Amino acid sequence: MYMENEKFSSVFGDSFVTVTGISHYYGSRPFAVGTLIRCIKEPDNDYDCFAIKCCLPYIGTVGYIANSENTVAGGTLSAETIYYSVPDSFFARIMFTLSGQVICRAELYNTEQLEREYLYQAIEEDNKILCIK
Repeated sequence: MYMENEKFSSVFGDSFVTVTGISHYYGSRPFAVGTLIRCIKEPDNDYDCFAIKCCLPYIGTVGYIANSENTVAGGTLSAETIYYSVPDSFFARIMFTLSGQVICRAELYNTEQLEREYLYQAIEEDNKILCIK
């Protein structure tokens, strides 16, 4: 069970997380500053009981929210720290990209508007692909 968004905000303020493991998927190519990613808890993950995978609408999983001292960038929160304070699925907005890591801000308000924006990203990407062909 997660806390209400107001409690999360008052405890953590602007919450930044690190997306890591991107080299196991598509590298840094799909990450553009301002883009929304969907974060989904994976309670049955064999490697990390606090795993939160990160997805883009047009390609699926692109990484995970960092959860070890070796992967959590300074000034960001670990998956374990936010796990019980966020819903099972939430959005994060890409703020910065670094080599091998992406820094995002958790977006926990206006979920209906964020859902529309996330789906619009998929439509935009489909249109780009159609223009290339």
